[in-house]
Amino acid sequence: MKHPLSNKNFIFQRETETGVRQWHFTHGQAIALLGVTAVVIGAFLFMSADFLSNYLYEKRLAEFKSNYSNIANNLGLLQKRLKQIDDQMAIIEEKDKAIRTYAGMPEIDQDIRKLGIGGRSLESNIFTDNLAPAVNKELSILEMDVGRLSREVNLELTSYKSIYEKVQEDIQRITKIPSIRPVDGGYLNSSYGYRIDPIDNVRRFHQGQDITIPIGTPIYAPADGVVKRAYYVGGFGNHVKINHGAGYSTVFAHLSKLKVKYGEEVKRGDIIGLTGNTGRSTAPHLHYEIHYYGTPQNPLDYFFTVSSK
Repeated sequence: MKHPLSNKNFIFQRETETGVRQWHFTHGQAIALLGVTAVVIGAFLFMSADFLSNYLYEKRLAEFKSNYSNIANNLGLLQKRLKQIDDQMAIIEEKDKAIRTYAGMPEIDQDIRKLGIGGRSLESNIFTDNLAPAVNKELSILEMDVGRLSREVNLELTSYKSIYEKVQEDIQRITKIPSIRPVDGGYLNSSYGYRIDPIDNVRRFHQGQDITIPIGTPIYAPADGVVKRAYYVGGFGNHVKINHGAGYSTVFAHLSKLKVKYGEEVKRGDIIGLTGNTGRSTAPHLHYEIHYYGTPQNPLDYFFTVSSK
């Protein structure tokens, strides 16, 4: 039995300015036309989808290549900067060695320098997603370099802190060492050691250094300290004793005038009195003694400057 529409004709008409145009199609022709139309539309849609897919792929690929190029460039810049920092760290390490030598401190062991102290590594997984193996390799090397430099910087900071503390201790100690001449001018007379006493011609050990100098010449504290004696006593006449700490003390004898009193704090270069000829003395001069933990020292060994300033 035939389909009810198989013997039917299809008429399509269109009105124009010149009249009405008609197209007559049999059932078979209509089916064929619809099939061709569907194929053409399907082909167009397929080609459009393929074109769009290729376009999007090319666009994403171009973006990826651009991002990859930027990452590679940034990696190169970072590696160059790390190399500069590495070179600067080498200079700092050499200066650290020199400063430690000046401060009388031992050098840092090379194995410790290689390991460094502490530091924080980069999180590797934040870089590795969707990146090429070559980029991941460079990032891993970069991470290790950053971690190493971080540890080296921490080590140098710790080193400089210990050097600073040592130098501060040395500064405190140096300020207590009687290292300047107690007077300006004059000339050296009886020195430290055995001599014939000018008063009774007996050979005795002379515990200080005599400096012949006019009466009234200012006498300067050779280091920071506290006055322990400032009065007249038989042999020394007017005299001053200063306790400088760190085992050091100094004595100044035969003064014409005292400028300090017991318990007074003095700084290096402060005037503590004036030279004279009091006590057991044959001529105007300053008798100067240095003691280290109670043992007399040769004052000439402590004249680090020719001036008292």
